[in-house]
Amino acid sequence: MSDQPIQMHITNDPMFAENGYTVYLRDGGACWIIDPGLPPQAEQIIAFVGQHDLKPCAIVLTHAHADHIAGVDDMLAAFGQLPVKLARGEWPMLSDANENLSAGLGMPITANAENVEDLPVGGELTLESSNWTIGDVAGHSPAGRSFYCAEQGIVIVGDALFAGSVGRVDFPHSDGSMLMKNIHETLMTLPDETRVLSGHGPETTIGEERRTNPFILHGI
Repeated sequence: MSDQPIQMHITNDPMFAENGYTVYLRDGGACWIIDPGLPPQAEQIIAFVGQHDLKPCAIVLTHAHADHIAGVDDMLAAFGQLPVKLARGEWPMLSDANENLSAGLGMPITANAENVEDLPVGGELTLESSNWTIGDVAGHSPAGRSFYCAEQGIVIVGDALFAGSVGRVDFPHSDGSMLMKNIHETLMTLPDETRVLSGHGPETTIGEERRTNPFILHGI
């Protein structure tokens, strides 16, 4: 169990307002880079890692839509061939601009990761002394994942759940029924005080969304 609070450095891109997270427990320690997105995020993440003498040990992806993977190649160029952790069902999206939705925007994005590792539902990840459970939040994307640290009351949810909303389900491979099932079974079973860190927008809590989110209350 960790007695050090989890630290989060958040970067954001001006096009999609996607939240990229650098997660660590202490200056000079290991860190994850979660969902590095479009410029200027990569430059900001690299600078922050250097300023705090962090040691990136993995790129962790909640899902592989273009705005969440746009900075992967920059991270690999800066920090070497880190493992890229992504649910197997989304691996094709790394190298296919049609699958990750960037081709339709006229700005094809791919990530040339050589070391991709699966994120099995129910599995665990460890960052120094913190332990995280991998959850199924598929529906917005084909195999979206959440990361829950019970001892610190934090869940990182990608684009499954937002403050007052849920992820879009009008994309190829989206499934609204699946998304709502997974939100209720994976996220709404967590304690009310759990901090929710989303792929876009501000932080919220499970309790706040349980009480006020119209999609949780009434469905899609």
